[in-house]
This record gives sequence, structure tokens and C-alpha cells, in this order.
Amino acid sequence: MEKYISVYEKSMPDSLTFKEKAEIARAAGFDGIEISVDETDARLNRVLDKAGRRAAMKGIRTAGIPVRTMCLSGLRRFPFGSRDPAVREKAGEIIRRAVDFSADCGIRIVQIPGYDVWYEKRGRDTAKYFLSGLTGAVHYASRAGVTIGIETMEDEFMNTVAKVMKCVRKISSPYLQVYPDTGNVRNGTEDYINDLKTGKGHIAALHLKDTREGVFRDLEIGQGRVDFAGCIREALEQGVRIFNCEIWYDGKTDPLEYLKRNRKRVEKYFMEAEKK
Repeated sequence: MEKYISVYEKSMPDSLTFKEKAEIARAAGFDGIEISVDETDARLNRVLDKAGRRAAMKGIRTAGIPVRTMCLSGLRRFPFGSRDPAVREKAGEIIRRAVDFSADCGIRIVQIPGYDVWYEKRGRDTAKYFLSGLTGAVHYASRAGVTIGIETMEDEFMNTVAKVMKCVRKISSPYLQVYPDTGNVRNGTEDYINDLKTGKGHIAALHLKDTREGVFRDLEIGQGRVDFAGCIREALEQGVRIFNCEIWYDGKTDPLEYLKRNRKRVEKYFMEAEKK
């Protein structure tokens, strides 16, 4: 079955150039790489700063491997739902520049975190601000033909596909979809396979990440409690064909070997999923 399996950029050392990361990802058997625009100034400047943008675009264009998705976790620092108007304005600038960058580089999906706020106390007003900011972002993305995918997160605001779908239905745009994280959904509900079913027809891509109870990151594939074969099977049955392996570099293993062993585990789960 044809599918696209990429790997998260942070699965490799920061000391490597983007081109070097892409070469390792390709050598490990991945089809592509997911670019990170996180909370750090250096990565936010990939979309905000002219010099940073030029450097990032050069890295993508010389990578020799597709970059079809972006993880825009920098919106945790500058969320749509902030009570501070200056922060909300910054969030709008970031998403617009991320969309422009994606359109120029051929990135199809910008994944954003399903948080109204992270560093502030949540309330009805933050949820309202979030919806307003997201609506504007989707309208902007629609003109560029870029899809925004909301990631299921680790807190109660949007930790399941069912919760994200309420927002997707409310805005009701083909350019707003769900980009679930299997590990976060697993920790969000025991009935996580059926939760994936609630997004049928609206799951743009799937993050393959493992978790344990109370542990949301820094695990390799197969070290937690996610039923990957079950999640993959459900996604494939829905027609999902873009997958990203979300792992973080452990800081000690040879990067190529680290990616190879996780790619091998992912392939095993795909084989199990496609048998049934």
C-alpha cells in the first residue's frame, strides 16, 4: 500500500544541518522529514526573519527528500487564546508567515498545537480567543491552499480527536483538519482507537508517537503502551496516507542507527496493520 512515512526533525542532533538530517532520514528508510518551528527564537526565525527564512528554504530545497509537513509548536509560546492582545497579534503573524513559508516550499500541512493557552490560566475567554484566532488563520491558509492540522495534546483542552472535531466542525473549512498524535490520544482516553474513528474523513495525517501514563515524550517507538498496529490500521482504513514518526534524539546513539531501529519498528507495525 502506498504511503508516506516521515520522521520528526528533532529525532536528530541540533548540531546537524537540515540537509545532513535529511540525508540521515533517507538513509534510515524514511520518505521525508517533518520540519520543526518550535518556541525557540532560532526556529521561529525560520518563518519570521528574512535571513532565517532563506536559510531554512535552502535547506529544504537541497535536502533531496520531501518535506510535506511542519510542526508549528512555537504557537505554545504565542497562543491564539492569550489574554494579552500583543501575544495574540504575534500568534497571527507566526501562523501567516508559516503558511507563506509552507506555500513557497511545498509543505502541505502545518500542524498546530491544540492549546488555547499553555503558560496562562485557562478560561472561557481564552477558548473564545483561540477560536477567533484559529478562524482567521484558516481563512488565510485557505487562500494559499495550505491545510492546518490541529494536534491532539497532553492536556484536557484538546487531548482527543473528538474534542478537536468540535472545533473542526464549528469552523467548517476543508483547510482545517485533525493531525492526531497517537501517544497523546492514548493518554487522553482508554478508548483511543474508537476516538480516531470520530475523525473519519478529517484526519490529514497521523503522528506516530509512544507514551506511557503521565509520560508524553522522549520515548522510542515501542517503548510505551500505544497499539500502533491498531492505530495505523484504523488510519489506513480511513484513507490516511501521511504518517510522521515523532521521536526525540536520545543524545547518545549514532543518529543513523537511532533512526534505523525506529524505522524498523514502524515498518513492523505497518505490516501487522495491513495483514488484517
